Amino acid sequence: MSQTLPFVALGGALGSVLRYLTVAAIGAPLGTAVVNVVGCFVIGVGFVLLAGRDGWQLFLLTGLLGGFTTFSAFSLDALKLVTAGQALQAVAYVLGSVTLSLAAVALGAAFAKGFA
Repeated sequence: MSQTLPFVALGGALGSVLRYLTVAAIGAPLGTAVVNVVGCFVIGVGFVLLAGRDGWQLFLLTGLLGGFTTFSAFSLDALKLVTAGQALQAVAYVLGSVTLSLAAVALGAAFAKGFA
């Protein structure tokens, strides 16, 4: 675990900076959409090409792309369910995650307005 964290932390820091620079250059919400789509494409490539290379997976997939966009990890989890023959679970995961996440954002904002 102690050797894992530096890989994830360094990748995460770089990914967060790349996300910030991309969104700042393009502007939101288009920049956010670009980050999500590019991150999903790259995590798909990395998932195949980095199989069995744990250090690189931790740095690039978990760290860099996790910092760049967590949407890529969500999409990879859905793909893994589909490729494992669990299409119904994948649909439930996608619909449930999106619905609950949107509801959580709305509830969090409403909750915070009570303190503002």
